[in-house]
Amino acid sequence: MAKRLDPSWVVLDSIENQQHDRCVDLFARPDGSFGFEAFRRDAEDGGAWTPVSYFSGLRFASRAAAREEAARRIAWLGDAITPGA
Repeated sequence: MAKRLDPSWVVLDSIENQQHDRCVDLFARPDGSFGFEAFRRDAEDGGAWTPVSYFSGLRFASRAAAREEAARRIAWLGDAITPGA
């Protein structure tokens, strides 16, 4: 699991951009809330996913709400997700 995600959170979706160097994880917490975090992967980091924001502190009542907010805040994400998925 990537840094900045609590081990008790369950990653529901991990969406990468076309270049495979950016990723957004959507996750569920044990308390029933949902969230997301954005990551980057660069050669100089050995290909490890590195968090690039502090979105994981945001809480949403549904998976869909977390996904919609992620698409609003992360410019490339809207092109990477399938509508209605």
